[in-house]
Amino acid sequence: MTGWRDMHVLVTGGSSGIGLAVAERAARRGAHVTLVARDTVRLEAARESVMAARASDAQRVATHSADVASWSAMSDTVREAEAALGPVDILVTSAGYCYPARFVDMSAAEIEDQIGVNLLGTVYATRAVAPSMIERGHGHIAMISSMGGLIGVYGYGGYSPAKFGVIGLAEVLRCELKPHGIGVSVVCPPNVNTPGYAREVAIEPAETARINGNAKAMHPDAVARHVIAAIDRRRFMVLPGAGYGLLARLKGLVPEVFFAMFDRDVAAARKAVEADAV
Repeated sequence: MTGWRDMHVLVTGGSSGIGLAVAERAARRGAHVTLVARDTVRLEAARESVMAARASDAQRVATHSADVASWSAMSDTVREAEAALGPVDILVTSAGYCYPARFVDMSAAEIEDQIGVNLLGTVYATRAVAPSMIERGHGHIAMISSMGGLIGVYGYGGYSPAKFGVIGLAEVLRCELKPHGIGVSVVCPPNVNTPGYAREVAIEPAETARINGNAKAMHPDAVARHVIAAIDRRRFMVLPGAGYGLLARLKGLVPEVFFAMFDRDVAAARKAVEADAV
């Protein structure tokens, strides 16, 4: 993408974390920004932060409180956002969360909620903006998946299926939208230091903690930098963080080695839990 000045960038999950960091970077590049999230208090704080990052006082920043897992809510939100700031040029789908627990310990509602926000939230936002992009022959859609969307992790029985689905959607749309001049990117970060991640760590099973290891979580702005670069360069698959690309490739090339490593970590975690219980 040659420039961001006067572009309309819509970010779901824009009140915090990766979404807010992307919105701030977009504002620094001269874009008008729409932030979509549920919490109105956090949205207003995020708006102030993005306003402060603007390159020009002429740039506009709007907020919409909406449930991304509702098609009616997202279609209405996009229609209102486009009426206010013009057609969406860049969509970043960053809304998401993880509730780590063993699959059999999760309720059906907890699984459905994760699939709703992470997968359907991406589907609905994309479906709402794509027709206008096709009509204009211009645009870019950047979807935030996860390393958990490339690798099924112990304890991610609701999260990983949803994030795998985001990658599947991105692959479909890469093919379908490219002839119309629309770029698609899917960004798969490892753990990111957000308020949501802090809540995950507090409740995740011991096996999940062992697999995640002691790797330092990325800062949201570091991930946002990769998102912006992916849009600029029209890159499809982006795996931020040193070594994570190699890990994903290891799974593809020698899955028996990859899964043996996971089995080792799970066994070690269970042994430690049993020892603590004695």
